[in-house]
Amino acid sequence: MRTIDWPRFYGAPLNTRLNSLQQLPAEARPREKLLQRGAAALVDAELLALLLRTGLPGQGVLQLAQALLDRFGGLAGLLNADANVLKGVKGLGPAKRAEVAAVLEIARRVLAQQLADRPLFDAPQRVKDYLALHLRPLAHEAFAVLFVDTQHRLIAFEVLFHGSLAQTSVHPREIVKRALALNAAAVVLAHNHPSGVAEPSRADELLTQAVRAALQLVDVRVLDHMVVGAGTVLSFAERGLL
Repeated sequence: MRTIDWPRFYGAPLNTRLNSLQQLPAEARPREKLLQRGAAALVDAELLALLLRTGLPGQGVLQLAQALLDRFGGLAGLLNADANVLKGVKGLGPAKRAEVAAVLEIARRVLAQQLADRPLFDAPQRVKDYLALHLRPLAHEAFAVLFVDTQHRLIAFEVLFHGSLAQTSVHPREIVKRALALNAAAVVLAHNHPSGVAEPSRADELLTQAVRAALQLVDVRVLDHMVVGAGTVLSFAERGLL
């Protein structure tokens, strides 16, 4: 992620009066830049500034946006941040937090529609992105399933079990029941590691084998098991573990 020196970036001081986007020179406003050159022309802080609109006393909106990106490790970190953490961030009131949450939900729904329209593994990174959006923000461990049809298009995504997998049992029969109820032809298993490390444990491998064996009895395939960590999503299939 590139950190921007905003005074240098715009070639002029951004003093304390430049608190909102409207107070910036017209040529420096992210909205005008987006309309003239397209959204791809904006750096991350400018995109975020469009949502924030105003800064804080002594901190312009672009500087606030950059500070938030630095604190949370970029846009992905900010969008996936826990709601309780965001409540304590100066400059993110209820309205702005709601807008950030709305952007995240829009991203989830767009990806879900794409997965429903095309086979999942036409674009495996899209599957990883979708799972990361759902599971990475959770502070607790959760086990989820993507149920897909015969063309490997998404039917439903459901979080079926919560809690540490070492302490809370994942019941294969419940996954079988949902697969039959949804008339699914195959599934992708997924769970998160709140610790941040996506490396699968031996318990993860044994669980995958148990679920796979149970689903084989009803002719439902396990296509993959993905582990969502802090910075990556690991695929059992890519590792040769399925």
